[in-house]
Amino acid sequence: MSEEIKNNEEYGAGNIQVLEGLEAVRKRPAMYIGDVGQKGLHHLVYEVVDNSIDEALAGHCSNIDVFINEDNSITVKDNGRGIPTDMHEKENKSALEVVMTVLHAGGKFDKGSYKVSGGLHGVGVSCVNALSTDLRVEVHRGGKKFEQEYKIGIPQYDVREIGTTDRTGTEVTFKPDASIFVETIYHYDILAARLRELSFLNKGIHLSITDKRRKNEDGTHVGEKFFSEVGLQEFVTFLDSTRDPILEGVIYFDGEKNGVPVEVAMVYNSSYSENVHSYVNNINTHEGGTHLAGFRRALTRTLKKYADESGLLKKVKFEISGDDFREGLTAVVSVKVMEPQFEGQTKTKLGNKEVTGAVDKAVGEMLTNYLEENPKQAQVIVQKVILAATARNAARKARELVQRKNVLSGSGLPGKLSDCSERDPEKCEIFLVEGDSAGGTAKQGRDRHFQAIMPLRGKILNVEKAMQHKVFENEEIKNMYKALGVSLGTEEDERELNLEKLRYHKIVIMTDADIDGSHIATLLLTFFFRYLKPLIENGYVYIATPPLYLLKRGKDHRYCWDENNRDIIIDEMKGGKDVNVVIQRYKGLGEMNAEQLWDTTMNPEFRTLKKVSIDSAAEADRVFSMLMGDDVPPRREFIEANAKYANIDA
Repeated sequence: MSEEIKNNEEYGAGNIQVLEGLEAVRKRPAMYIGDVGQKGLHHLVYEVVDNSIDEALAGHCSNIDVFINEDNSITVKDNGRGIPTDMHEKENKSALEVVMTVLHAGGKFDKGSYKVSGGLHGVGVSCVNALSTDLRVEVHRGGKKFEQEYKIGIPQYDVREIGTTDRTGTEVTFKPDASIFVETIYHYDILAARLRELSFLNKGIHLSITDKRRKNEDGTHVGEKFFSEVGLQEFVTFLDSTRDPILEGVIYFDGEKNGVPVEVAMVYNSSYSENVHSYVNNINTHEGGTHLAGFRRALTRTLKKYADESGLLKKVKFEISGDDFREGLTAVVSVKVMEPQFEGQTKTKLGNKEVTGAVDKAVGEMLTNYLEENPKQAQVIVQKVILAATARNAARKARELVQRKNVLSGSGLPGKLSDCSERDPEKCEIFLVEGDSAGGTAKQGRDRHFQAIMPLRGKILNVEKAMQHKVFENEEIKNMYKALGVSLGTEEDERELNLEKLRYHKIVIMTDADIDGSHIATLLLTFFFRYLKPLIENGYVYIATPPLYLLKRGKDHRYCWDENNRDIIIDEMKGGKDVNVVIQRYKGLGEMNAEQLWDTTMNPEFRTLKKVSIDSAAEADRVFSMLMGDDVPPRREFIEANAKYANIDA
């Protein structure tokens, strides 16, 4: 990494450039961190960790440790150079205070300090400071220790020296402001997944997470350490660990093309899905961009050229498309760009045009060499492509059936759909309901003006194990496409989803609160992730939360959503007396009457809907493959590790 950074330049107060102040952050936090929910809360940690990663990219940091403290505050500690503490000439205050209190202030804006930086918008730790009730920073630098504390971004005293030290680095501890965030509880699994991802993307860096809120059986705190010696090669192996590989080893490239550092790793497996994950300066670019375009272009061109020249396509009587070359492909594309330009709905689509050519050239060279040096493996890939093309032709016919207008009914809507009268998609919501019984109750209890009901018969097809044409031939899936109004296929990408005629901006999965209901919900989520992902990315998909119990004592009726909630409410209802509380367990939505279902699960004033989001596309891909694929041992390990209690339904 040393060639990426000008290591010989002094990193001091003069490198810290001020662009603007902090005033707007607390007024409009979502502009800076995405939202004030779970995603934004965890983004605060990423911003602080990104500073440490930047130090690592510059060759000055090898260890980054994250702690979730007992009070749900966060500590991030590194062994980098330490934020400069000398006086900033322009601001006339310590450079540390400038970094911590001024938006867009930091070494990453000075090209002599960092060639590339992981921060998406450059808001950095000052944004975290503004959105925290308390923040403390401790710097070890030049043999001395310094500290400063803040409340909602306001320094409580000048930067002060507090002792001597024999190490270097920065330690930041912060507590998110509960008046800003709707949720302030950190999820260990989300943070651990991001640190694991960063370890793969930045080989040679040691990262760790420790949860001081929980202990193992031996008394130590729950935690994990992450380190990757080879980077992306391990990443794709990890992502593909629950699938059956069809190649030996990983196809890999790491180098610089047209001045852009490019790293690519890819494998082929026996599945029917494409799983390409792209990153720019460690940022997961969910919407792709120029680097992904370069990868796809090179992959199609190089494989097609090899297949044509080898004569393997002679007997194929139909056109091979780009989609066919990517079926069963798992790949990670990572580029480092000095001044990335992001666009798209979530600002995670790379727009730098020069990157397309760099990635195209890198992937073209990598694949050409691999195919020439591994003729047997090359033949396996081409045979996989031919199989995909054959299935795609069958899928096109099935898809045309899904999208063809139903002349007899006029609307083309499925007969089981009970539609709403409102026609503005932003005001409409559809409930995908398990079974005709629950569907009937939901139809009676709904508000017909804006709520539509779509009953589903039993468990839908497991799309993780099915070829594409089988997916589109499935009756329940065809009905969902028709009801939602979405269509598939463009000239550029036959799997691209067209949302122009989407009829509902709230799509609610409503299943029973039991094991079967959870399985059906997982099948539906797998389908949405694999075939309707833009609906999730746009925030249109939700999960309903029907109650599991109804408790009765005289005229006092209470609903409970889990066992812990049930036990607490029973104690409240008894009030210390020896009285009988009747417990009714709902085995299904159909056991509720229409009024109960409306009151608890469908009424916008009282219901709780869980919004489905994708924190890490790579991690989601791995989990869906593990839960719904053919490989049993990883699924068993996951269940054993995550099962909190046995819940056996008679």
